[in-house]
Amino acid sequence: MKKVLITGASGFVGSFLVEDALKKGYEVYAGIRGSSSRKYLPDERIKFLSLDFGNTNHLTKSLDDFAQENNGGFDFIIHGAGITKANNIQHYYDVNYLNTKHFVEALITTKTIPKKFIQVSSLAAFGPGNPKTLEPINHTHKPMPVSSYGKSKLVAEEYFATLNDFPFIIFRPTTVYGPRERDLFTVFQMVNNGFEFYIGRKPQHLTFIYVKDLVTLMLDSLERDIINKSYFVSDGKSYESSLLNTYIKQGLNKKTIKLTMPVAVVKALAFTLEKSFGLFNQIPTLNSERVKEFESTNWKVFTDDLFLDFNFKPEYDLERGVMETIAWYKQEKWL
Repeated sequence: MKKVLITGASGFVGSFLVEDALKKGYEVYAGIRGSSSRKYLPDERIKFLSLDFGNTNHLTKSLDDFAQENNGGFDFIIHGAGITKANNIQHYYDVNYLNTKHFVEALITTKTIPKKFIQVSSLAAFGPGNPKTLEPINHTHKPMPVSSYGKSKLVAEEYFATLNDFPFIIFRPTTVYGPRERDLFTVFQMVNNGFEFYIGRKPQHLTFIYVKDLVTLMLDSLERDIINKSYFVSDGKSYESSLLNTYIKQGLNKKTIKLTMPVAVVKALAFTLEKSFGLFNQIPTLNSERVKEFESTNWKVFTDDLFLDFNFKPEYDLERGVMETIAWYKQEKWL
């Protein structure tokens, strides 16, 4: 039985990865922090592993001990551990870049390099595309992330480019949604309360990937003879931002009031919130970097190589995914 380590296993995507990896017959190790919730990791077959990515000595010893006790290291690793929110900019780099670097170095030092290492990055690492041409974001474009989160993910990607004889694949998902997800859930809540919210009058062109399709792709990629490449991941379509609200309204059977706020007003509000939250060393959900993402109109991505290399056939478009997500939110009494 092949051993797969999934870091960030207690998170939204990670918990789905663990479930599907078990179904596919892998011996699954869930990498989580001691304080992490195990709510969505109830299966008794899961083997838990605590790795301190910030402590290189502890990390190296843990990997070495595991290899000694299990006749070798992991066959595959999916590295999803990271943060999307932080109280200060340096924390993004410490977790998303330095912890990843420490992990890879420890694998090299202990000679426990897996057959394949999946780095879960983000579209945020490249930033938005050209707002005038609306050309899909491509590998040939110069990355121009607009958030500290995206910049920290880009630095991690650049680190992988410096490695020799290390079998990695980088996946850059667009907006991931589905059951258990909490960030986009705020949009569902707003519609449920009778409101649609837009920033500026120019429509955003968005891309999405349903969590189950993303998980299927990543697990299928483990057995493919492909390494040292990177991919943007979406369902292959683009959607105007209003369509997301339309599908949510249909699924919830709600009528809404549309609220459109000028970008300048939202920027001023974000600045005020940042100053207020800063007194408590916190960053509000609506902040200057989020506004930069909200006002960017082109989040289309090039996915031809993804579909070709992995014969990727998403089962969910946005409408089907939203309906299934709403059903779960209702079942769990989130809505």
